Amino acid sequence: MRPKVIGLAAALLLAALAPAVVMSAPKAPPAVTEAARKQGMAEAPAIAQAAGISCQVTDARFVGKATDPKTKIATSYYEIDCDQGQGFVLSSATGAKPTAFTCVEADTPQPDGKPSALPCVLPGNADPKADLAPLLAKAGIQCTPEAARGIGQSATNTFLEVACQGGSGYVVQAPAPAVASLGNVTANDCLLYDSGEGNIHCTLKDKASRLAVVDGYAAAANNGCAVKDRRFVGMSQSGSSFYEASCADGKGYIYKADKGQLATTYPCEKATGILGGCTLTDAREAETAQAGLYTKLAKTAGFDCQVSKYAPFPGPPGKDVVEMACSNRPDGGVGVFGGPADKPIVYDCGRAPIAGYRCSFTKPADTMAVFTADLKKLGKDSCNVSATRVIGKTTKGTTYVETACADGLKGYVLEYTADPINAVGVVGCAFTKDCKLPGNV
Repeated sequence: MRPKVIGLAAALLLAALAPAVVMSAPKAPPAVTEAARKQGMAEAPAIAQAAGISCQVTDARFVGKATDPKTKIATSYYEIDCDQGQGFVLSSATGAKPTAFTCVEADTPQPDGKPSALPCVLPGNADPKADLAPLLAKAGIQCTPEAARGIGQSATNTFLEVACQGGSGYVVQAPAPAVASLGNVTANDCLLYDSGEGNIHCTLKDKASRLAVVDGYAAAANNGCAVKDRRFVGMSQSGSSFYEASCADGKGYIYKADKGQLATTYPCEKATGILGGCTLTDAREAETAQAGLYTKLAKTAGFDCQVSKYAPFPGPPGKDVVEMACSNRPDGGVGVFGGPADKPIVYDCGRAPIAGYRCSFTKPADTMAVFTADLKKLGKDSCNVSATRVIGKTTKGTTYVETACADGLKGYVLEYTADPINAVGVVGCAFTKDCKLPGNV
């Protein structure tokens, strides 16, 4: 379920120290001289374009020039401020394509903790984290940055850490240079890296601070959970994040968040299939209690089922839709349970597909008896049903179900109403071209 972050560390091993080349440049002067600005505005726009930055340069300065004593290659350095998005420090070596580092990277302290030797100083670059909005928007996350730092660059990607208001944090992977229009931008929750074995870790905030987002999701869920403990569960391939909270009253929940906003709340007793389920709460005890409740609701609906296990289906608001396996009968059912004023409904697993649900706990062979009984009710008592197939719905809202017979003779097509599900018509497969099951064609 987790998105792949393996390989990210390996890529950075090749180029994580690339900013060190820039950091070896002469220190920026405390103030920008008119001469430096004039030279920067004259030379930097073309260099920025050659580096892949297509922004409108609104301010620039020439930082300085250094010559490698071994290769004798001269490199010139510039700082630019763009009309939109990030500002950059440019490195232009003779005979090579220019490179660019965002002001977030340029302002990041050196590995030994000392301040950057080449920070951005133009007025428009005074707060680089505020210029991250285009990248964050393209990554699809809602984040007001509190802090940001450069992690490193590979040949094709830029990696930044962003700490957001509210506690969350992300590792942002952007093109190199970090211009949103140049390619894909992704953001992985910092919590993914807290227990990782790679060389990428978030450092702007600690894990406890990042997990504080769970309290916000609990408040948004409004389920009465006074959060006692918190855990990051993982991320899905679609980018959804999952968090677990254990509550002071003994209950627990898993919260699904999309783009930093609560999307779905799962009680622990219904979350066993979500990335391993709850671990902070005794979910087994809660599951047993929930199974007992479903047993009572099923009996109220006229379906005698001692519920041994269950699994939720997506359902409409206010409805609890759940598949149930029964210890006292081979066939299970799908329950649709609402509030106290709603009458509980259970569809046996044989006819559940008519209502749009398909059981996974019950074997198809254990669901055939209900169709045999429906045929007998309609006067066809010579067929013991061995297989079924939903053909589809009619314009009047009924559903056709094809049946095959165990004796190998041609079966029948049953017609069912939807609410309630009742067999109201039958036609032999010998009289219709809609049958497809073996023995019926």
